[in-house]
Amino acid sequence: MAWRQLLLTCLSAVALLPMLREGAAVSVGLRQVAGQEAQEDVEEIFMQESDALNFLKKRSKRSPRFQDEVNVENRQKLRADELRREYHEERRNESENFVEEQNKEQEERSRKAIEQWRQWHYDSLYPSYLYNRHHI
Repeated sequence: MAWRQLLLTCLSAVALLPMLREGAAVSVGLRQVAGQEAQEDVEEIFMQESDALNFLKKRSKRSPRFQDEVNVENRQKLRADELRREYHEERRNESENFVEEQNKEQEERSRKAIEQWRQWHYDSLYPSYLYNRHHI
């Protein structure tokens, strides 16, 4: 019985090995093609060395910036500040409205509770002493 299992295992291994080799060859081939495509993409992204050197020679780190560049940067900063200010103002308004709404709800609950207390304690003759006293 054990030798049959051993024989069956060997036969299945012999049958699977060629399939695995073909799969590995296909995947290596795909990797080589993908590597070539990636190399072409890299060549498209980066400029030639001579062009890069000419670009860097035109303007070094210490050269003054053009006024247009300064104006664009300032406009971007001002726009970012304005957006930040609008955002914080909106958040502050939302929180103020929330607090105001909470206070109104609390006042309404208190008023209802006081009204119920007065109705419960009213003896139909006159209001209670606490609510009828005169301040001198």
